[in-house]
This record gives sequence, C-alpha cells and structure tokens, in this order.
Amino acid sequence: MASGGALGRLRHQTTPLSPTLQRVADHVVRHADTVIYQTITELAASAGVSEATVTRLCRKLGFAGFHAFKIALASDVASREAIPDLDGTPDPTAQLVRQTCRVLEDTTQLVNPAVLDGVAQAIARAPRVELTGQGNSGLVAQYFAHRLMRIGITAIACADPHTAAVSVSTLPRGGVVIGISSSGSTIDTVQHLRLAQAHGHYTVALTHRASSPVTRYASAVLFTAAQEAPLTDSVLATLSSQTLMLELLYTAILARRPEAHTMLRVTAESVVEKKY
Repeated sequence: MASGGALGRLRHQTTPLSPTLQRVADHVVRHADTVIYQTITELAASAGVSEATVTRLCRKLGFAGFHAFKIALASDVASREAIPDLDGTPDPTAQLVRQTCRVLEDTTQLVNPAVLDGVAQAIARAPRVELTGQGNSGLVAQYFAHRLMRIGITAIACADPHTAAVSVSTLPRGGVVIGISSSGSTIDTVQHLRLAQAHGHYTVALTHRASSPVTRYASAVLFTAAQEAPLTDSVLATLSSQTLMLELLYTAILARRPEAHTMLRVTAESVVEKKY
C-alpha cells in the first residue's frame, strides 16, 4: 500500500473489502471527527464489529495498527479545517487550493508504474487511439486526444456516443480505446470498452472506482483520486486528478516516441499564422 492519509486510503481502496470491513470503513469516513478520540474498543462498539476486525482494516490499509491509523486520521481531520481569512471568515479560495493540492497528492499515491508503462507502450505503437467519456469526462477525453495528436498519434474523441461506437468498431488491429469515467458506471463508456474488448483491442479505464462496471472490460486500469458529488458542480478535484494521471501517461509515451519532439515543433508551426 502506498503512503497517504487514512481517509485517502479508505476512499481509494483498490481491492474490495469484506462486508464487515466495509462497515468499519464507512463508519470512519462518516464519523472521522469522533473516531480520532475513540479507543479501539469504542470504535468497534460504534461500528458493531470486533476489535480484531478494526485491526484487520488498519493493517489492510497499510498501518501497523489502530494507533498509527488514528494518528493519520487525526492529521486528515486537522488538514481539512477551513482556512480563515484575515477577518476570521472562511477563505473559499484557500480552501479550493488546498483541496486541489490534496487531490493531486492523492493521485500520485495511486500511480502504478508498471501499469502506466504498459498503457504508454500500447498507445505509442497503436495505429489509432479512441477516447470515450461523457459529460466532464468527455471534455477530458477531447483534451487528451489533442495532446496525442500534437505528437503524431492519431487520436479521436467522439462527443456523440453513437458515433463513438461506430468509430470503435472500425478501429484497426492493435488499436487502443481509453474510457474515462469517474464513477466507472457511465453506460456509454462501459459499452464502448465492452465493444472494443469484443473486437480484441487493448482497453484502458480511467476511473475512481476499482469495483465498477468499466473495469470489467479494461486491459489496464488507471485510478484517479476524486469523484464528483452528484448534487454539486464542484468538479475541479475530479478534473485535476484525471488530467494529472493523463499527463503522467503522456510523459511516459514521450519516452517511447523519439519523433515526438519533432512533431511538437511541426504542429506548433502549423498554427503559427493563427496568432498575432
């Protein structure tokens, strides 16, 4: 388990927890402010489990025991407190910056170098790369398609899901399909990866959820550290996490495309007359 805060490890656990362990995890996330003052006996009683179950969860998350877990949890609770402005009121700008920085740090903890390297290798030699995503994830898909085009990789991000399905079905042998979905449950994105897998293509899921439909049809999974709340429009954390992971992937691809730097110059020159 990579290093990181207690809440971050709970929320981004990449392997399914048993129902009993999940009960403790859910309780800690909901009542973190109280748990930091509890003994292991008190937490076990509050969650309705045994002390041994609490210890198992702590060790599964990479902590030596409950005490080490509680220290990390106390640090998480302290760091999420509102940052007051000079007049004593919460500073929304500082809060947003702190949240974004924390998400970026959490994202780096989820990087699996071996998986990232495998995805980069597949993209670097692919005849065409398809990117699929809906809503905000669709915008990120278009962004990364543009990044790949700049270094000479044929990449397409279709906004219309029907067009995307047709494009995926005509992908040449050796193609790569990247599905972006924070929830991992976006129907169109899941269907596109399933279609790609049925045609024998290399598929990649970029998601926050390890146990989600989109991962079932992925040759490789890249994890992000944040997801959007369904009833808010606060998407900066999600977009920041997705973009950072894709930038790390882009850097890995550059190392496998010796011609990339030449292509960057060529593509930059192609639009020079579009600027004053």
